[in-house]
Amino acid sequence: PPSTPAGVGLSARTGELTNPDNTAMVYLYYDLAGIPAPVDQWVENDNRVNYARGADKAAQRATVKAAIQAGMASVRNVGVIHLTTNANLSAYDPTYNEFTLGALSPGSVYTFEALRQTVTLKFDNGLAAQTWSVPGDQAQAITDRVGSDSLTLDVTMQITNVLPNPDGGTIVAHVVSWNLRDGRDGSTVARVTVKR
Repeated sequence: PPSTPAGVGLSARTGELTNPDNTAMVYLYYDLAGIPAPVDQWVENDNRVNYARGADKAAQRATVKAAIQAGMASVRNVGVIHLTTNANLSAYDPTYNEFTLGALSPGSVYTFEALRQTVTLKFDNGLAAQTWSVPGDQAQAITDRVGSDSLTLDVTMQITNVLPNPDGGTIVAHVVSWNLRDGRDGSTVARVTVKR
C-alpha cells in the first residue's frame, strides 16, 4: 500500500512506547497519520464531563482537554513499540528445524479500542519474525524445559506505516527483535534479532 504523507519521516522517529494502553495507541495513530484528532468530541464524550453538574462542566472540560493534550504530547516522535504478549509457540517442525511464534504470524492483529476509535497493529514482516530456527538436537531440550503454554514474548518493533480509515486505522510495524521468556521464572529462553 502507498505510504501516507505522514509515513515519510517514520524512520526518524526515535521515541519509544512500552506496552502502551489503548488510549496511547489511539493518540499515537493520530500523531503518525498527521490527522487532526477530534479532541473536542473526545472531551464531550468523557464521563467526567457528561456526569459533571452544570456549574462544574466548564472546569471538567478544561481538565479533560488538558489531560488529552498531555497524552497526545507524550506519544509525539514515538517510532518504536515494545510489546509483551503470550508467545503462542508451535510444536517443533523437524522438517524445517524451527518453531513458530503464533504471536508474530503474518495474520496477527493487535486491537486497541479507546475514545470510540479502533486502532490495529500489524506486522509487515510476520513471516520472517515468527520463525525461530533451532537445530534438531537442541529442540527437545527446549520443549522439555518450557512446554509451550507459559512463554512470554517481548517484541521490539519499528513503525513503518500508518493506514487511516474512518473509525481509526492501522499502524504497521517491522519486528526488529524479540526475547522469549519462561513465564514461570522469567528466565530468557531465546533472544532473536530478525533478519532484514
